[in-house]
Amino acid sequence: MIRFPIYLDNCATTPCDERVVTAMLPYFTDHFGNASSRSHPFGWKAAAAVEEAQQQVADLIGAGADELYFTSGATESCNLALRGVSTAYAGKGNHIITTKTEHKAVLDTCRELEKKGIEITYLDVPDNGQIDPDAVRAAIRPATILIALQWANNETGVVMPVKEIGKIACEHNVLFFSDATQAAGKIPVNVKESKLALMACSSHKLYGPKGVGALYISRRNPRVTITPQITGGGQQKNIRSGTLNVPGIVGFGKACALCAGEMQNEYSRLLKLRNRLEKGLLSLPDTYLNGDAAARLPHVSNLSFDYLSSSQIITALGKDIAVSSGSACTSGSLDPSYVLKAMHQPDHLAKAAIRFCLSRFTTEEEVSYTLQFVKDTITRLRSDSPAWQLRE
Repeated sequence: MIRFPIYLDNCATTPCDERVVTAMLPYFTDHFGNASSRSHPFGWKAAAAVEEAQQQVADLIGAGADELYFTSGATESCNLALRGVSTAYAGKGNHIITTKTEHKAVLDTCRELEKKGIEITYLDVPDNGQIDPDAVRAAIRPATILIALQWANNETGVVMPVKEIGKIACEHNVLFFSDATQAAGKIPVNVKESKLALMACSSHKLYGPKGVGALYISRRNPRVTITPQITGGGQQKNIRSGTLNVPGIVGFGKACALCAGEMQNEYSRLLKLRNRLEKGLLSLPDTYLNGDAAARLPHVSNLSFDYLSSSQIITALGKDIAVSSGSACTSGSLDPSYVLKAMHQPDHLAKAAIRFCLSRFTTEEEVSYTLQFVKDTITRLRSDSPAWQLRE
């Protein structure tokens, strides 16, 4: 039986897995201690739970547990990485390389850093949305201290050549930071193999609770130093002060452990479902895929339905199907997606884009219903469109 509305906006957030909720519940009631309270069993129990979760997150991304620092989410992690590195390495240089398709957590932070004298290179991307490693190499200067590149794009699902860029960063003795918020838990992510110095990830994108994320900071080859941005209390080796969100961290750890065990099977299942949905929708005339067809997350499909607008389509889908036109942080904007514009999409296609994002809870029945319902909706909307009737 299908439950309505069908939720297909899983790049914005995922439902919390019931197994995650079960793991969290005791830490709201029975084991409610502060993980920094080291003088009694309540604090010891909380601290032990945080350490276990730290290991679970580290195992998912190939890091050491002592290299993981918990934050309130990926936005804070990105801010801590960019601001912390730019301050700590000010004596070495003042140049950061990023791309025009990064998440706003990176782009807006970079723009703030520019006001403080940091020079930012915003690289263009080709039509398929995947950055060219040679473009990164060519942008490196003697003053470059950091390359900031997302692992997978949050609007198109395009996966970046992280390993190739990691090698380039190492060759030039430049730190490499990746926002892996969309990739972690969905595809294999290994910070060591990819030569990452820092990496951000978030719990609520991989079936964990909202309000908790992590920043990986390499302690070995290279040993990275960052300047703390939140002080007061000295928690987490003074890198990020503040009372730890123990229930959230426990849930984050459990979610990572589940992803580690189920990712391979889920990848195949989601890819099959996504391809079926995508193939069916692309059979509609004047419908286009945004982003590289192959180098993409298995559960994401960003399609433009020409002669219509995203808002028209979303409104028409109404209470049946929950989708979006792009990133959750920019979903209220009437402007075309800055990601699609950076990929050289014309306005009429960028303004007609819909992002479909599946999850481990998406069923074959839901995909079947969505495929037919969206096709019928697009056909109906176009039949009422003067622009469609006047097309050549």
